Amino acid sequence: MTLRNSALAAAALVAGGIASQVEAQETWTMTTTWPTSLELIEFDRYFVDLANKLAGDELTIEFFEGGSLVSAGEVFGAVQSNTVQAGADWPGYWAGRDAAFTPLATTPSLFNAVDYVNWIREWGGREFYDKTYGEYGMVYLPYGVTNNESGFHTNKSMTTLEDLQGMRLRVSGNEQGRILERLGGSQVSMAGGEVYQALERGVIDGGEFSTPNVDWSAGFQQVTSHWSTPGWHQSASVFGVAINQGAWDALTPETQEKLRIAADATMVWSLARTEKRASEAYGDWEDAVTVERYTDEALAEVQNIANEVIVEVSCESQTAGAVYLSMVEYLEDYKGWREASAPFNLGRTPNGPAIADLQACVDGN
Repeated sequence: MTLRNSALAAAALVAGGIASQVEAQETWTMTTTWPTSLELIEFDRYFVDLANKLAGDELTIEFFEGGSLVSAGEVFGAVQSNTVQAGADWPGYWAGRDAAFTPLATTPSLFNAVDYVNWIREWGGREFYDKTYGEYGMVYLPYGVTNNESGFHTNKSMTTLEDLQGMRLRVSGNEQGRILERLGGSQVSMAGGEVYQALERGVIDGGEFSTPNVDWSAGFQQVTSHWSTPGWHQSASVFGVAINQGAWDALTPETQEKLRIAADATMVWSLARTEKRASEAYGDWEDAVTVERYTDEALAEVQNIANEVIVEVSCESQTAGAVYLSMVEYLEDYKGWREASAPFNLGRTPNGPAIADLQACVDGN
């Protein structure tokens, strides 16, 4: 082989190597359930930006805002079918498929945001996301947490349980609706983007959606005069991304680990970010409406009813029951140190349902 031919052969090998690297690089399409107008989309953008930086040449995630590719309700199916490789969500939206999705998204009067982080990372919670989404051919990376929801935005004072009588309230979640109905109100289900107009037109007597900053961005202060806190119906929430199993399996273990690292980092950021934004928005709410708080007696009764409903749902669905049982076992396991270190730790241990009652549901007794 001549020197010239050798050089050409070497150049071809190099070019072929570069081409194979380009071909080997994965490109994903990712969308979300959130439109740009809602701050929750910032969780998704932060994760995508960090994941792309960590993955380098191994993976590029192209992100599209909610509604630009598919509607919010179609995100789950789009990921499952690999129409998009990843879809950001709030797991509770899919509770109609499996009741376990609700506690994977939120709890009534139980977990706070740090409880979710603890449980997911060190008390076995992650396994339930893997199992539940895995039944539908997906991997799930939790990467966002918020503390309790704002509460109900209405045009009347609500500080006692009697004030809930006859109220038509937008509230999301099966357990949440059952609790509200036992308190004398009625649940109205609708997408978050529809709440503003429903309040404005009087279709509902009150509504909720998310944290103070998100509710402010939704404009609820423009169509209501009162805000009743705290949001007992959702004491914390989890957000994350569902990934098509085939797309996930096509990644190297190293790239998969980088995505998990990006998710964990986003989760820590999301908590601090939301608490900062919620604090800022709280001041705006105080200036715009009358902010009120439920009485301690009302919240204690809400806790009792929430415990009853959690056990009831757990007996109806063993998958949901297994999640709730794991959560309450975490609370019991953490209780000693949590209370010994009060008031410098996470505050009260939620007075949740009895482990024995949940265990009986899971065992089918």
